Amino acid sequence: MFYRWGEIAYRFRITVPILIVAAILGLFAFQGTKLGDRMSQEGWDDPHSSSSAAARIELDTFGRDNSGDVIILFEAPEGKSVDDPAVITAAQQHLTQLKEQHPDHIAHVTSYFDKQNPKLITPDKRTAFAAVGLKGDGEQTLKSYRAVEDAVLTDALPGEVTTRVAGATAVADALDDGMSGDIKRAELFALPLVALLLLIVFGSVVAAVMPLVVGILSIAGSLGVLSVLAAQAQVNVFAQSVVTLLGLGLAIDYGLFMVSRFREEMAAGKDIKPAVATTVATAGQTVVFSALMVIVALSGLFVFPQAFLKSIAYGAISAVGLAAFLSVTVLPALFGMLGKNIDKWAIRKTAKDESLWEQTIWARIPAWSMKHSRLVAAGIIAVLLGLTIPLTGVKFGGINETYLPPSDEVRAAQSTFDSSFPDFRTEPIKLVVTEADNNQLVQIYQQANAVEGLTGRFSPSHPTKDGTTVLSAGIVDRENNDAVVKQLRAIDVPEGVNVYIGGTPALEVESIEALFDKLPWMALYIIIATFVLMALVFGSLILPAKAIIMTVLGLGATLGILTAMFVDGLGGTLFDFTAGPLMSPVLVLIVAIVYGLSTDYEVFLVSRMVESRNRGDATDHAIKYGTAHTGSIITAAALIMIVVCGAFGFSNIVMMKYIAFGMIAALILDATIIRMMLVPAVMHLLREDNWWAPQWVKLASERMGHGKEPVIAPVAKPAPQPALVPSPASEPAPEPDPAPTPAPVPREMSVHDVSVHNAAIRGGRSTISDENLVPFAELMKRLREEGN
Repeated sequence: MFYRWGEIAYRFRITVPILIVAAILGLFAFQGTKLGDRMSQEGWDDPHSSSSAAARIELDTFGRDNSGDVIILFEAPEGKSVDDPAVITAAQQHLTQLKEQHPDHIAHVTSYFDKQNPKLITPDKRTAFAAVGLKGDGEQTLKSYRAVEDAVLTDALPGEVTTRVAGATAVADALDDGMSGDIKRAELFALPLVALLLLIVFGSVVAAVMPLVVGILSIAGSLGVLSVLAAQAQVNVFAQSVVTLLGLGLAIDYGLFMVSRFREEMAAGKDIKPAVATTVATAGQTVVFSALMVIVALSGLFVFPQAFLKSIAYGAISAVGLAAFLSVTVLPALFGMLGKNIDKWAIRKTAKDESLWEQTIWARIPAWSMKHSRLVAAGIIAVLLGLTIPLTGVKFGGINETYLPPSDEVRAAQSTFDSSFPDFRTEPIKLVVTEADNNQLVQIYQQANAVEGLTGRFSPSHPTKDGTTVLSAGIVDRENNDAVVKQLRAIDVPEGVNVYIGGTPALEVESIEALFDKLPWMALYIIIATFVLMALVFGSLILPAKAIIMTVLGLGATLGILTAMFVDGLGGTLFDFTAGPLMSPVLVLIVAIVYGLSTDYEVFLVSRMVESRNRGDATDHAIKYGTAHTGSIITAAALIMIVVCGAFGFSNIVMMKYIAFGMIAALILDATIIRMMLVPAVMHLLREDNWWAPQWVKLASERMGHGKEPVIAPVAKPAPQPALVPSPASEPAPEPDPAPTPAPVPREMSVHDVSVHNAAIRGGRSTISDENLVPFAELMKRLREEGN
C-alpha cells in the first residue's frame, strides 16, 4: 500500500503539493489567525468535583466573585505614609477617574481610601490596596483587564507613593503574555538554529530545507485545526505552545528520516520513481506508525476530566498527525521533482560508502555494548533507577503566580499582597452551605473555624440569599491545601444540609485526586495499545515488551530529574524559576509526551533491524545494521528536538520549562545510553528470543509489509546458448562450470540463526548476493552432475 502510494505521489508530484499547501494555507488564513480570540484560560479543574459544584452554585446565586480580579497596591517609601491626606485625595481621584473612564469594563472599586478601613492598610501605614472588580465572565474578564491595564497604574501621587498591580486576572494575563513570548522565541531562535543543524547534517541547502517545509506547514495547519476546535469546545491557551513545540519538533524529525532514506535510495543507483516509492514504503511507513504511537500516547489524555488536558490532546494529535501526513504526501512529491537535485548547493561532500557502515561509530558503539552486554545492561539500568529516586519526594500543586519568573513585577506584587494582607488572599478556601437554618449554620461555622492552617476565621462572602451562604477564609501555606480540605471534609454536617467545599485550594486538591484516579487507566490503555501496534510492526511480542520496559525506565528517570529541579530547586537560580510543587496536569502531559517520543524513536531504530533480519541476517548483525543506519539520524533528530525544546526552556512560564526540560532530559537519555547502548545490549542477551511471536502475529505483520524493503527485480537476460553443432567423437565433452561456493555464514551467527540462514539459501547460492540468475536447464545439469 505504501509503495503504491509512493508511485502515486511521484505521478502527481506537482498536483499533490499544490493542493495540500493551498489547503493548509487557506485553513490557517481563515481559521488559524482567529485562534488567539478563541482560546481559554480555564479548564484546569475537574468539572464533576464537589468544588466545581460549589463554584456553580455561588455563580448562579450571587454572580461571579470578582473581588480579587485586580489588586492595586499603593506603597510609600520608608519614613512616609499612604495615610497622608494629600495621598488619600490623589488616590481617590485616580480610582474615581478609572471607573468613570471604563464603565463597560469595571464593575466596582473598593479601597482603603474610601472610608479608611484599617483592614485595608498595613500597620506601618506604608501599604494600602484597592480591589477592582471586572465585568464579564470567563474570557471576557481577561479582555476587560486588558482594556484597563494601562490606566490602572499611576505615578501622579504625592509623597513618592508608587502603585503596583496584582490579582488573579493580572496573574492570568502575565501567564498568557509569557506563553505568547514562547512562540515568538521559537520562531526567532529555534527555526534558524534548526536550519543550521539540518544544513550540517545533510550538507546540502536543498535537503536541509525539506524538513523545514514540513515543520512550517505542520504548525500552520495544526493551529488552524486547533482554532476550529476552539470555536466548538474549550481550548486552553497553553495548547498553542505545546502544539508549536511538538508539531515543529516532530515534523522536522519525520522530514529528516524521509530525506535521509530518499538520499540513501538515490545513492544506491535507483531511478527517481522507484527511489520515491521505496522511501515511502520504508521510511514513510515507519513515520506513519511512529506517529501513531505518539498519537496513542497523547490520546490517553482523553481519560481525564480536565478540559485543559483534552484541549492539549486535540492540538497535539492534530500536529503529530499532520506532520506524518505531510511527510508521506508533500515530501515524496517534492522528491519526485528534485531527484538528484536533493543534494544541490552542497557545502560538503555528502556521498557515503555504504560498504563501510560497520566502521562508523554508530556500529562500533552497539558492537562494544554487545561485547559487554551484561555489564552495560546492569550499569545503565542502575543509573536510570538512581535518577528515579528524587521522584519519591514529588509534591503537587496548582497554577499560581509562582509559575512566573521571580523577577516578574506581577508576581512580586502578588507576593507582597499575600504577605501584607493574608485575610484578603485572592485564592480563599470556601464553604458553600445550602438548606441550613441559623442554628445549623452556626454549628458548621464553629466547626470550620476549628480547622488548623487558616489565616483567620471564616466570614461570609455575601449575605445569605435563597438559603445559600458562602463562607471564606485564607490558607496560611498553599502547600497545606490538602490537609485543610481533609479537615473540612470531616465536618459533621446536620441532616438535610448541603456543604460544598470550594475555592481555588479545593479545586486544586480535587483536580489532583481526579488525575491520580484516572492515571492507572491511562497507563493501561497506552501500554496495551502501543504493545499491540509494535507487535504488528515488528512481528514480535518480545521487542514491544522490551521497548515498553525501557520506556518506563527512561520515563522514571526523566520525572526524577524534573522533581530534583522543580521541587528540590536544582538549577533554579540558573534557569530563573522558583522551586515548588509540580502542577499535576502538566506532569501527566509530560508522561504522555515522553512515552510517545520514546516509542517513536524505538520504531525508527528497530524497524531497520527488522529489515536486516528479514534479509536473513544474524541477530547481532541486524542489531548493528539497524543502529548504524539510524544512529546518526536519531541523534540528529534528538538534537533538533532539543534545540526546539531549548527555545521553550527559556520560557517565562514554569509550566513550559517543565515540558521543555522534561523533553530535553528524555531525549538525551533516550538517544544516547538507551537507544545506542541499552537496546543493543539487551537484544544481544535475548538472542533469538527477540523475534518470537505466535504465527498469527507474524502473518499479520507480513500482511502489513513492515520491515521488508520492496525489491524491484531486474528482468534477467537469458544466458546465450551455444549452437547445437555435432562435435567429433574424439573430442571430449566440455567440462561443466564449477559449482559456485556456498555463501559464507554471516559473522556472529549463532546456532539459532542456522534455520533462518538456510531459508535464504537455495542450491548452495545466496539469494541475497547472487545477481546472476542461472538458466533452468543449466541448473538441472549441474544438479545431476553433483548427484553423481
